[in-house]
Amino acid sequence: MFTVIGLMFSGILLGYLLRVKRMTQLNKVITCLIWALLFLLGVEVGGNRRIIEGLATLGMEAIVITLASVLGSCVAAWALWVVLYKRKRKEV
Repeated sequence: MFTVIGLMFSGILLGYLLRVKRMTQLNKVITCLIWALLFLLGVEVGGNRRIIEGLATLGMEAIVITLASVLGSCVAAWALWVVLYKRKRKEV
């Protein structure tokens, strides 16, 4: 954990010191590294027998969480719209 925190602060310090330089290719390098990390994560998940066997259960939980999140967001947006619409109507 200290290694990760140390690397993060080292990156912050390096970015602070190099902030005046123009690093045009940095976005492409970061994108490629993210793709590599996602690929390696997929390899790790695919090689884990317990995750593969429980994929149906994990998928069902993900669907339930997604639907609950979307429903909750819609209800909250609707409630906010009702409150703001009532407030706007009283002003007119």
